[in-house]
Amino acid sequence: MNQDDLIEIAIRVAQRKRHDAYAPYSDFLMGAAVVAADGTAVPGVLIENVSLGLAMCAERVALFSAVTSGVQPAVLALCSRRTNNELTFPCGACLQVGLEVAGPELLVVAVDPDGQSDRAVLGDLLTRAPKRFSPFARH
Repeated sequence: MNQDDLIEIAIRVAQRKRHDAYAPYSDFLMGAAVVAADGTAVPGVLIENVSLGLAMCAERVALFSAVTSGVQPAVLALCSRRTNNELTFPCGACLQVGLEVAGPELLVVAVDPDGQSDRAVLGDLLTRAPKRFSPFARH
């Protein structure tokens, strides 16, 4: 599969899963998807908790599930409403997890519910992160 196909799959899954988010406190629905080079998709959703520190971003849910499933991430997509009129990219914690399990070449895609999207390479988004990679990362 080519990169555009992988991005399309990731966007479609992230948009669809957004509606499954558990966000009773913020109502900030977020869906994510990790897609492997063969097109295998692993979804994730935001899961909030009354104890804020126990909440988990959709991207980390997808990344952790990919590791659990033995799926090597090639694309990570996040779908949510915009933040300050800008597409919402993953937070630093999610980027750091992506760096650990997929490496700096992971393609990160932000998409809004209307389908407007932008992309960046993880290494460009998190330029000064610790550089230790797990054995799962291929670089």
